[in-house]
Amino acid sequence: MRSIVALGLTLVSLSSIIARAQQPAVSFAWFEYTGRDPVFDRPLPPGSYRNPILAGFYPDPSITRAGGHYYLVNSTFTYFPGIAVFESTDLIHWRQIGNVIDRPSELTFDGLSVSRGLFAPTIRFRHGVYYVLNTAVDAGGNYLSIANDPAGPWSDPIWLPQLDGIDPSLFFDDDGRSYLVNNGPPPGKPHYEGHRAIWMQQFDLATRRLIGPRRVLVNGGVNIANKPVWIEGPHLYKRRGWYYLMCAEGGTSTQHSEVVLRSHSPWGPFRPYPGNPILTQRDLAADRTDAIADAGHADLVEAADGRWWAVFLAVRTYDAVHYNLGRETFLLPVTWKDDWPVILPHGATIPYQAAATTDAAGNAGPAASAAPTSGNFSWRDDFNAATLQSAWLQVRTPKAPWLDLQSRPGWLTIHALPASLDTLSNPSFLARRQQHMNFEASTALELADGGGIAAGIAVFQNERYWYFLGARRHGGQLQIFLEKDTGYGAAVVATATSAAAAPANGIALTKFKVTAQARRYSFFYSTGSGEWQTLLEDDDGVFLSTDVAGGFTGTVLGPYARAE
Repeated sequence: MRSIVALGLTLVSLSSIIARAQQPAVSFAWFEYTGRDPVFDRPLPPGSYRNPILAGFYPDPSITRAGGHYYLVNSTFTYFPGIAVFESTDLIHWRQIGNVIDRPSELTFDGLSVSRGLFAPTIRFRHGVYYVLNTAVDAGGNYLSIANDPAGPWSDPIWLPQLDGIDPSLFFDDDGRSYLVNNGPPPGKPHYEGHRAIWMQQFDLATRRLIGPRRVLVNGGVNIANKPVWIEGPHLYKRRGWYYLMCAEGGTSTQHSEVVLRSHSPWGPFRPYPGNPILTQRDLAADRTDAIADAGHADLVEAADGRWWAVFLAVRTYDAVHYNLGRETFLLPVTWKDDWPVILPHGATIPYQAAATTDAAGNAGPAASAAPTSGNFSWRDDFNAATLQSAWLQVRTPKAPWLDLQSRPGWLTIHALPASLDTLSNPSFLARRQQHMNFEASTALELADGGGIAAGIAVFQNERYWYFLGARRHGGQLQIFLEKDTGYGAAVVATATSAAAAPANGIALTKFKVTAQARRYSFFYSTGSGEWQTLLEDDDGVFLSTDVAGGFTGTVLGPYARAE
C-alpha cells in the first residue's frame, strides 16, 4: 500500500513538473524598492522612535509578550502566506519570523475578493503555548491556530463552528479560566445599520471548545442611545482587580475610534470610561499637514517593567482623504488615569516621532529584517536564496507551483499562468507592500524568444484596480505597454515599440521602473544597457486609494507574468 501511495505522489509531482515545463516562462534577475517620504527624513532625536512601526498594509494589529519578547500579527485577508508573525525585544524594531497560514492545504481563497479572507487575528501566549484566533470570512469561519514556537509550525486551523461573528480574542484569567470575546449580531433584531454587540463565553483550552452560556457584554457600543456603529475588535485585560474591555467603535473610516469599559467581574456589568474615546483622530481637521487618520483597532501589552503600550491601526493620507498604502501599525505608550487606560488625549495628533521609554529605550532590538518595516530605506532581492524573502506575498492560495528559484539559480523564474490581475483565483504575481507615498521600484527580466507571455511589474490594489507595466515579444521587437483598470475593466493606456535588447554575456535584459509621489505614478522602461525611457508620466493613481477602490487592503507591487 505504501509503495502505491509513493508512486501516486511521484506521478502527481511528475505531472506538475511537466505541466509547469509547458507553461511559458520568464526570468527576473532582481527586484528593488526604495522609499523616500519626507516625514521619515526628519532627524530622530535620541531615545525616540518612528511611527508607523510597520509601514504599509499592516492593519488590525494584535500583540502579546512572552518573557522579554513581543509578538505581533495583522490581518492579511486573501494574501498568502497569511498572518505574518513579527518579533521584537523593544516594541520598535521588528522582524518577521514566520506565518500562521503558510501551507496551501490550510485555507483556500478562490472566488473571494481581495478584502475577504483573514480578518483581525488575535495572538496570545500562556504557559509556553502561542494561540492565534482568527476569522476566515467567507472561507470557513472562526478558528484557532496553536504553536509552541511563534516562528512555527502552526497547527492546521481548529474550527470553532459554534462561534458566530468575527474578531475573536482570548483572555486568560488568574483563576485558570479562559474566555473568548468577539463581535457578533445583537440579541434580537438590529435597531439600526451597523448595530453590533460584544459577546463572551468561557473557553476550555484542553478541549479547545466553547463551554457554558454565551452572554452579551456590550450591546451597540458605549452609549446605544447614540446609535454607535461597528463595535468590534474586542480585547479583555485585567489590572489591579479591574477587568477592562477595549473595543473599536465607529467603523474603519474617518469615524474610527477606540473605547474602553471596565468591571470588577469578567461578566460585567461593564461601565464605559467617561472620557471615551481613548484614541481617535476624527475630531481633527482633515486637511492638516502630514495627516494621520482613521485611528483605532488597538491592542494593549504590559511590558516587563509594568508599563503598558498600545499598538493600533491608522492611515497616512494625502489630499485630506486618500491613502494608497492601506492601514498601518502604530505604537504609543498608555497612560493610566484614575485606573483608566488612555492612549491619546482628545485633540492630540498621532506623532510621527515619540519618546521611547522603558524597554524600548536604547535597545537595538532583534537583528535587522530582510525587509525593513519603517523609515526610509532601500530593499533589494537578487533571488540568490533557496527560498523567497518573507516580504513576498501571493494573491490567494496557490493551487500549483508557478514560481521557481531552483531551475535557474540566482533568478526568479515565473511559469506564467493565463490568469489576469482581475481573476478571483491565484495569478502568477509576486507582491510586496508599497510602504511609502514616494517610492521607486524596478526590476530586470529576460523574456524568452518563443513569445506567448507578457511580463513586468504590477501595481495592485485589488482585482478591479491595478496597473500592469509589461512587455511581450513580437518578432524581433518588444512591445512595451501599460494596462490600467480603474474599476471599469482593463485598458491599454500607453504603448511603445523597441528593438529587443542585444545580449550581454548571453543575456538580454529588459528593465522596468515605477515611481510615485502620492497620487502621481510614472512608468519607465529600458532595454539592454540603454537609458530609461518614459512610457507614461504623472498618471493619476488616486484609484489605488482605499476611499476609491474600497476594501481593507493596501497597494502591493512586484513581478507579474501572464500567459497569452
